[in-house]
Amino acid sequence: MTTDDPAGGLFPESVAETYDDPGGANDPAVITPAVDLLERLADGGPVLELAVGTGRIAAPLAARGVRVGGIELSQAMARRVADKPGGDAVGVTVGDMTTTRFDAFGDVGPGDFALAYLVFNTISNVTTQDGQVEVFRNAAAHLRPGGLFLVEVGVPALRRLPPGQDSVPYAVAPDPAGGGYVGFDRYDVVTQRFTSNHVTVGPDGVGRFRTVPFRYAWPAEMDLMARLAGMRLRHRWAGWHESPFTAESDNHVSVWEKPQ
Repeated sequence: MTTDDPAGGLFPESVAETYDDPGGANDPAVITPAVDLLERLADGGPVLELAVGTGRIAAPLAARGVRVGGIELSQAMARRVADKPGGDAVGVTVGDMTTTRFDAFGDVGPGDFALAYLVFNTISNVTTQDGQVEVFRNAAAHLRPGGLFLVEVGVPALRRLPPGQDSVPYAVAPDPAGGGYVGFDRYDVVTQRFTSNHVTVGPDGVGRFRTVPFRYAWPAEMDLMARLAGMRLRHRWAGWHESPFTAESDNHVSVWEKPQ
């Protein structure tokens, strides 16, 4: 029996307890290239992860000797960071990434970080344009001159929407033992809001439905958010391996720089 933390928002105890299950985003083949690139961009300086979660990226980065801090709204997620190798070195401040200033280290705080980053589509969890702008401003406030802000996020799949359709399936995984999983996004192209919907059916035929609200923003819109926060685009890739971003890319890793 678990007790959900109301302050955890979309990530209470009931979600946090399975967040680190093997596979998917927790696959080493996914984590390692992300950590490799973040370590290189930090160039020996301290880094800050907005929405650090359970430390999926922050802990292995800290295990390499990088000074890592994090901001996390969900206490259920944050208290799992220290359980991972390297996680006990990650300093975590509990709060909203749109406004909270990091204060878990006495000697490193706003204005000191070489790199801030926000991964795994989490910028889209902020469901208003104003809120997303504040994320960029908060990141910029934590960076030293010349510091970098990195965002990893998907490109909205609107090209797959024919007229009159608002939903795009992205996963259909039947279970040979019975049941399975279906995932689909449902878009409102007027408000730029969408929901990610997850339908899981067990072998006994009992189903579970979970929906998560998001707001999508095009890369060009994020460039403008960065400019409002005093930053300029430095890199844009299609993924962690730094492949070119093209019209066919379904994901982007973008890096903006705070002026010297």
